[in-house]
Amino acid sequence: MLTDLLTRAPVGLLPVLIFLIVLLYMDSYKLVSLHTVLWVILAGALLPIAGYWINGYAMTALGWDLPAYSRYAAPVIEEGLKASVMVFLFRTNRIGFLVDAAILGFAVGAGFGVVENFYYLYMASDAHIAVWIVRGFGTAIMHGGAMALFGIMAQVLTERSMKINPLLYVPGFIVAVIVHSVFNHFPGTPILTTVGTLLLLPPILLVVFQKSARSMHAWLELDFDEDALLLEQINSGEFAGSKIGRFLEDLKLKFPGPVVVDMLCYLRLYTELALRAKGVLMMRENGLDAPVGERTRAKFEEMHYLERSVGKTGILAISPFLQMTRKDLWQLYVLE
Repeated sequence: MLTDLLTRAPVGLLPVLIFLIVLLYMDSYKLVSLHTVLWVILAGALLPIAGYWINGYAMTALGWDLPAYSRYAAPVIEEGLKASVMVFLFRTNRIGFLVDAAILGFAVGAGFGVVENFYYLYMASDAHIAVWIVRGFGTAIMHGGAMALFGIMAQVLTERSMKINPLLYVPGFIVAVIVHSVFNHFPGTPILTTVGTLLLLPPILLVVFQKSARSMHAWLELDFDEDALLLEQINSGEFAGSKIGRFLEDLKLKFPGPVVVDMLCYLRLYTELALRAKGVLMMRENGLDAPVGERTRAKFEEMHYLERSVGKTGILAISPFLQMTRKDLWQLYVLE
């Protein structure tokens, strides 16, 4: 039984992982590291354990039969579990563009789908090889695709925000639940639902990748020029007469002199690191890799020290001159 399971398992488990590898290959900027993808897959793989107990309790509490529960309740619970990982990634600035939202969303679903498939196929180890193929190409990719759509919609609605309103996650969550529910509505036609998934999902993700690449290229060019101009003003001998120089002079009335100096140092370091991050991404766009050196790591340590010294109020005071959208915070996370 175990030998048969191990022989057939790759047929059901590999398709979703191969699909994920293709997505990583399409990421020309290498926005998502393999380490992050593996961590997210592992997080997704742990979710079916929680889902097993929650679904069991909910099904008993609702008193529904299995078909009704799998169509209307299970999608809400399972997509909610997967979405919790994505919300954490958004809240910690690990997602900045549509590409990484799609890849990490699919990775969460891939982890979930692989473990769920392995469990079901272990319970029915004598099932025909076609069942393994359908679950590998259909169910697992559905789990990944639904969460990729959640990530894409959440990114579109929140990319211009510094703090995300939780309500902005709702539209993507509803779409993920609907996709999951529709898939579960046709258990008698697994081949058709599998073919439908494979026909619809790749074109959607291809369009997303193309749109994201254009958006990122435009953002890099625009923000690079703005950061370079700000850094030039800070380092120039005429800094005191500039708009930001006058602004910091006014801050001396509200903050002690040493804190204002730290604010200026923080602003300079933040801008230098932002330029460095954009430079690395531009090099990746052209197929080059630029390793982060010890000097850059030392600058991050100094910036974190200044962050504590200036405090949240001080950071808020100079925020008009800091590029601090989620995209900008994300680029620092990528560099660090």
